[in-house]
Amino acid sequence: MFQTKNLPDSLRPYEKCEAMGAQALSEAELLAVILRTGTAGQNSLELAIHILEQCGENGSIAGIDALSLEELRDIKGVGRVKALQLKCLMEFSRRLWRVERVQRKKFLCPKDCADYYMEELRHLKTEVIYVPLLDTKCSFLGDFKLSEGTANTSLISAREIFTRAVKKGAVKIMLVHNHPSGDPTPSKEDIEATERVMVAGKIMDLALVDSIIIGDGVYVSLREKELVNFD
Repeated sequence: MFQTKNLPDSLRPYEKCEAMGAQALSEAELLAVILRTGTAGQNSLELAIHILEQCGENGSIAGIDALSLEELRDIKGVGRVKALQLKCLMEFSRRLWRVERVQRKKFLCPKDCADYYMEELRHLKTEVIYVPLLDTKCSFLGDFKLSEGTANTSLISAREIFTRAVKKGAVKIMLVHNHPSGDPTPSKEDIEATERVMVAGKIMDLALVDSIIIGDGVYVSLREKELVNFD
């Protein structure tokens, strides 16, 4: 089995990281450090390059997140353990992203909300609906996952939303969900579901301030597009 120690010092990711810092490593080199070992016929850096080549046209680390565990295992040289390592790396990155933001987060505009959820939702192959909870100054109090695995937003339960929001002391809420197609264009069902929650919120004195749809690197705010009258 070939390992990075078989490479010249100038090409070894560990040595390069020590000399120049992790920020100097390419995506392939970063991935090689995570993988630690290669396989028969290729060292860890070559394996990292091979994996990135399977991640879409851009060959980016972000593309790993779009691959299922089974798809990763099917890549020659990856196998069960390395596939699990890669999926855990992606989840670690998502959690780090969210922790950094929740410590100072206010959702003062649709972009604030979209930025917070973008990396978590943009590559998912199933639809997930989150409900962000806000106080009177739009400070982020937390959220909860309302549903997962359905493409039918008509299944949104207004009763569940407001029961959980009131328990958390929220006075404002938002709706956030992704379109697995990558196109955030609102559907008729998206608009109708948002309107139902908005009407229920007025009865409960708990304001729905926006509904955000996440695509692949892009988003649509129903408030910004004036597709629903939130006032």
